[in-house]
Amino acid sequence: MIKEIIVVEGRDDTVAIRRAVLAETIETGGSAIDASVLKKIALAQERRGVIVFTDPDHAGERIRNIIKAHVPGCKHAFLTREAASRRGDIGVENASDEAIREALANVKTDYVGGAEDAAAPGVTQADLMVAGLLVHPDAAGRRLLVGERLGIGCCNGKQFLKRCAMFRITKAEFEEACRELTVKDRETNHDNR
Repeated sequence: MIKEIIVVEGRDDTVAIRRAVLAETIETGGSAIDASVLKKIALAQERRGVIVFTDPDHAGERIRNIIKAHVPGCKHAFLTREAASRRGDIGVENASDEAIREALANVKTDYVGGAEDAAAPGVTQADLMVAGLLVHPDAAGRRLLVGERLGIGCCNGKQFLKRCAMFRITKAEFEEACRELTVKDRETNHDNR
C-alpha cells in the first residue's frame, strides 16, 4: 500500500491507479478545484503526505500549480504524453499499470526551502539556452526529451526552469540528461553534410 494519498483529476484516474497499485485517492473533479478539495489535500499532506498525479497536459499542469500554491511540499508523479495516450486521448486513465507503477516509483518532491538555499547553484535560464531548450527550432521537443529523462514531465520553458528549481535538479543531473541531445545534434549535423 502506498502511504501517501494520490491526487488525481477524476474517477477514471482513480480506477487506473487502483488497478495498478494499492492506494487511496482524492479526486479534484477537473481543473476548477474548490476550497473544500484543497482542504482535503492539505489535511492529507499533513497526515500522510500527498502525491499529485495529473494528466500530462495543460489542465493537469494547472491543477499541479494550484495545489503547489496552496499545499507546499507535495510529491509529484509524472507520465510522459506517450505513456498516457490512447486513440488521441491523453490522461492517467489511459496509462498501463506498469507505466503508473514506474511513475509512482520515481516521484519528485516539491522542495520548500529557506532563504539559505537561495544562493544554492542550480539550473539557470542560460543553461536552458545553451542546451537549446529555449529559443531553438525544436526547443519543445528537446524539453520533452530532457524532462522525461529528469522525471519532471513536459512543460514550457518558464515552467521547466521552475520545476528544475522546485525539484532541486543539479547542474550535473541536468547536464547528464542533456547528453542525449548532444549525441542527437551530432547525428543531425553529420546527416546534413
